[in-house]
Amino acid sequence: MNTANGLSIIRILFVPLFMVFMLSPRPFSALIAAGIFVVAGLTDILDGYIARKQETVSTVGKFLDPLADKLLISAGLISLVYVGGLNPWFALIIISREFAVTWLRLVLAAEGVIVAASSLGKLKNILQIVAVVSLIVHGAFQTEWFKESALSFFLFLPSWFIAPLALYLALLLTVVSAVDYFYRNRKHLRF
Repeated sequence: MNTANGLSIIRILFVPLFMVFMLSPRPFSALIAAGIFVVAGLTDILDGYIARKQETVSTVGKFLDPLADKLLISAGLISLVYVGGLNPWFALIIISREFAVTWLRLVLAAEGVIVAASSLGKLKNILQIVAVVSLIVHGAFQTEWFKESALSFFLFLPSWFIAPLALYLALLLTVVSAVDYFYRNRKHLRF
């Protein structure tokens, strides 16, 4: 196993840890969940960089990296819906796109075509990570515990603006990147 694939596996292992803190009733746990999500998101940026730098890009990595991304983002979105921090329609659109692109990858893999993540897909993933983290932080800012804690000096951060902006940009790029994947690979699809 190479380092990049190891980072993808670590990202997958972060998912249940993130969920434990995100769904915990303790008031500060959402901020810990946001921190875990950031660290997991950084492993996504790192694994691709390391794979290219060490020239260890592999077929396993081309499937493992997007799988880890999808698990992490889906966990974040479902958790946000559960705690009331996200409209379920946003989660449904984003998760549906992830299933559709995964289906495309599987169908093309059966035809011998490996679809690696595109730069548009990577940018989409970064925006989704920013959106999930900013929504978690914004939700934490709204709690009485946070307003009364020593951390309340962070309230000056415009989470009320950043969270929805990041969400709408992520949603837009989610749809655009899905269209791009299907359009670029249309010649390989046979119905």
